[in-house]
Amino acid sequence: MVATDSIQFHYLNTAFAFKDRTPLKRFLLDLFRKEGRRVEHVNFIFCTDPYLADLNQTYLNHKTLTDIITFELSEKGKPVLSDIYISIDRVRENASQFQTTFRHELHRVIFHGALHLCGYKDKKEKEKKEMRRMEEKYLKAWFHGTQFR
Repeated sequence: MVATDSIQFHYLNTAFAFKDRTPLKRFLLDLFRKEGRRVEHVNFIFCTDPYLADLNQTYLNHKTLTDIITFELSEKGKPVLSDIYISIDRVRENASQFQTTFRHELHRVIFHGALHLCGYKDKKEKEKKEMRRMEEKYLKAWFHGTQFR
């Protein structure tokens, strides 16, 4: 049995919760292991658009809405230590815009943040394609029970 207390879910300024948190924590720890990263502690913090917009402006000097901000706090070569902020407002809107379920989009964003901590980037077109490929790989594994490859 994998200890899941190194991954925590927190809820700020939003009336939101979701099922299957413990299995998801195990899955995320497997994802990190498969990607070659050890985990010290990762906080997933679910919040609103205004809360995340304020963080985006304050820490990244961006004046746009976003669905996720990943702050890696670990030193190079050390186990992952991170705070990942996710806007539930943005996840809901993106799910509608991309014609998918809220649950699917929520997990895509959660895996996206984890993949950033594993070294995947998404600024350039080639990086975006690889990030999407990896998101799809882990979404398929989560929702369809397929093995990581």
